[in-house]
Amino acid sequence: MKCTVCRGPAVIDIRRHNSNFCVEHFTKFCSDQVERSIDEFEMFSPTDRILVAVSGGKDSLALWDILVRLGHDVTGLYIGLGIGDYSDQSAGFARRFAVARDLPLIEVSVPEEYGYDIPSGARAARRAPCSACGLSKRHIFDGVAIDGGFDVLATGHNLDDEAAVLFGNVLHWQTEYLGRQAPVLPERDGFPRKVKPLVRLGEREMAAYCVVTGIDYIVDECPMAAGNRHLHYKASLNLIEAASPGAKADFYLGFLRRAAGHFADEAAESRSTLGSCERCGQPSPSEVCAFCRLVERATPQPVDAPRRRDRVDAPADERVTS
Repeated sequence: MKCTVCRGPAVIDIRRHNSNFCVEHFTKFCSDQVERSIDEFEMFSPTDRILVAVSGGKDSLALWDILVRLGHDVTGLYIGLGIGDYSDQSAGFARRFAVARDLPLIEVSVPEEYGYDIPSGARAARRAPCSACGLSKRHIFDGVAIDGGFDVLATGHNLDDEAAVLFGNVLHWQTEYLGRQAPVLPERDGFPRKVKPLVRLGEREMAAYCVVTGIDYIVDECPMAAGNRHLHYKASLNLIEAASPGAKADFYLGFLRRAAGHFADEAAESRSTLGSCERCGQPSPSEVCAFCRLVERATPQPVDAPRRRDRVDAPADERVTS
């Protein structure tokens, strides 16, 4: 197998592009795909300050690495969710990545800051673990980005992730969610601009990128994700992709080009009705936001209103905190 670009030995084939790449041209391919997404969807400018949400997994660490290589000002944000050994291990991967590259990393511990962990919090609030986790992370992402003065929040959602979510939303015709499923969600009062620069790259490419660039990441799936229906959607789409390379990209990118606009008004209407949570001040459709209600139910004793953490501005050797 030879590289399509230089005819040297290839390390990966990408069937949807009918191409093979050596290490050099594969890493360039990944950077080019990210840069293309940034430009096409007008995600951010070269001078914007970017906060990237990192989990210790392949996608978020690869994204952080690519954005730094492209010359952007990027700070990492890791959220400790209190999921036993899994959280301890994933935090270690994020910290080691940041320290090895002298990059700033902000850490927020849900158990320390808010008094609960995801397993016990989900049980107390009678939420599915992934629901409690997603709600907690979104609240903290927004607070840290706004309070830290970042221009944009970037997440490591890749093509496989977005295609699976789209598949589920179409199956159930969740039109409000379809209206919000875009690579860019604009900033507004209380919310930062949110972007997904990996939408043109799949999980396989991200894993390969980490291997060839020497990025060490947590391989295990989150133990709380067992039974999540999106894993089944991914498996179904993988079968289709194997038979028809490029189907996932055509499905997702075709939706953005041809159908997303039909659902935009419904999503905009739901956003226009938001007020402010009387406890934490973040946007909410009710007097008390879902996150503050989760904290109330998940903590055995009353706690202060959820706090937002300012950006860490410390010398490079002190930026990674425990």
